[in-house]
Amino acid sequence: MLLNLFNELRAARVPVSLRELLDLLEALERQVVFADMDGFYYLARTVLVKDERHFDKFDRAFASYFNGLQSLDAALEALIPEDWLRKEFERSLSAEDKAQLKSLGGLEQLLEAFKQRLAEQKERHAGGNKWIGTGGSSPFGSGGYHPEGIRIGDAGQRQGRAAKVWEQREYRNLDDQMELGSRNLQLALRRLRKFARQGAAEEFDLDGTIEHTARDAGLLNIRMRPERRNAVKLLLLFDIGGSMDSHVKVCEELFSACRTEFKHLEYFYFHNFVYEGVWRDNQRRLSERLATVDLLHKYGPDYKVVFVGDAAMGPYEISHAGGSVEHWNDEPGFVWMQRFMDTYKKLIWINPYPQDTWKYTASTGMVRELVQGRMYPLTPAGLEEGMRFLAAN
Repeated sequence: MLLNLFNELRAARVPVSLRELLDLLEALERQVVFADMDGFYYLARTVLVKDERHFDKFDRAFASYFNGLQSLDAALEALIPEDWLRKEFERSLSAEDKAQLKSLGGLEQLLEAFKQRLAEQKERHAGGNKWIGTGGSSPFGSGGYHPEGIRIGDAGQRQGRAAKVWEQREYRNLDDQMELGSRNLQLALRRLRKFARQGAAEEFDLDGTIEHTARDAGLLNIRMRPERRNAVKLLLLFDIGGSMDSHVKVCEELFSACRTEFKHLEYFYFHNFVYEGVWRDNQRRLSERLATVDLLHKYGPDYKVVFVGDAAMGPYEISHAGGSVEHWNDEPGFVWMQRFMDTYKKLIWINPYPQDTWKYTASTGMVRELVQGRMYPLTPAGLEEGMRFLAAN
């Protein structure tokens, strides 16, 4: 039982072990879920998948496995053993329901009639009292009414009188190349962690208290320690406005995730490309700016630097003095980027556009060259790769 599902998962490169398969079988034996496809899906995913990155692979293998069950006999044998089915129906049916069920000859004849009618029917049917369909009084279908029946699908309004539920459910694929949500962002950013205990001793130290109390012959000696925090220093620079307007939501999620993960976080904005000034308040960007040269001096080379932008602009905005679309820049943008590269050993560029579109914009290629190829897509896989580079010694 479920060995084929296990094989499908291994073929799809989901890291699942025999221990996890045995745990799933034990959960089924204890009837954690019963005769519920949705429940079985979530139970199997919870037990077998230990990393959210593999949800997409699991969904595909799950769908492949159940598409391979060609007949009702195989499905019932694989998922709902006959003795389970009988016991469950005996518990759930009232005396009146049992009497009505006998009008078709009992559960055995109900299932046999269903299989025969399924084999005979060649097209979709709605209404009526014989064929499998919706909205009628046949014992097989959905949205109609019959005192003893099998529901197929999810169309129409349910009457709550099916003796067995057999539904097809579509599961949305998750992919490590899709855009990030706040949860996936935090998981990816956790690769850039270096914990240290710094600052005031404000956290209760249980192990230290026990040790020092024992040393003092049982006299309570409470010990405190600094809170354990991520010691990595991160400098974020966001491209804002213009073509980046369509990426505001994901950039907000990235910013929120970074503020959660990093205690030492500094952030600034720029438009299209970095020049002689950056700012923190977009409402006062013209009047309250920080000189880029001051930023380079204030935040030392121990900071990790992440630029976030689509790198889509006129090439002259990077290569020429006066190329900025907002002001006259005395020095070309590439000069300022080179200063960043000279100051910070760990610098990357995160691009919200899909990687296969980068080749269509000349400026994107120029930026990639300036950051020595360290441009990554804003996807779970891309962000993890970028964090892995920043975390390396």
